[in-house]
Amino acid sequence: MQHLSDRNIGLVFGTDTGNTEEIGEKIIACLSKHGCVVEILNVTDTSAAEIQNFDVLIMGIPTWDFGGIQEDWEDFEDSILSTNLSNTIVALYGLGDQLGYGDYFVDAMGWLHERAVKAGATIIGEWSTEGYDFEASLATDKEKTKFCGLAIDDDQQFHLTDERIGRWVAQITSEYTQLIAA
Repeated sequence: MQHLSDRNIGLVFGTDTGNTEEIGEKIIACLSKHGCVVEILNVTDTSAAEIQNFDVLIMGIPTWDFGGIQEDWEDFEDSILSTNLSNTIVALYGLGDQLGYGDYFVDAMGWLHERAVKAGATIIGEWSTEGYDFEASLATDKEKTKFCGLAIDDDQQFHLTDERIGRWVAQITSEYTQLIAA
């Protein structure tokens, strides 16, 4: 059985302020404790062909203002949709502010999830909505009990960020193993 640490893993992020990259670096640090080596790529410096070379992709996106998509990801939309990710396992993380933008919390992650699914990706890493206080999000399931990936609010709940990352990384490592064993 192959472990996640045996796979070619890429973490692709888009950022304007550096926060999404910083969270990505924390995710990579946690994955390294599981023996994983991860290549980090800014979405502005990658191509559809390049992301297709990874067995596992972790994609990070912030939500801007009232549900806005980070510009670099918006520019990359056609590339995602033209990429065959049917042999790729994808985990998502999104940044947002649930107090200031509680009607749009991590909406961009839901946008990215939709495109990854259209490209054929197998998604892992759903995350419970418990412990968050928001009104609406395009990144939740119909019951609003799970996000489609790790939701980070480094504005309002920064004190929970590292612990959430650690738990999520352990979760996706376990989910990968279960998926491959099935």
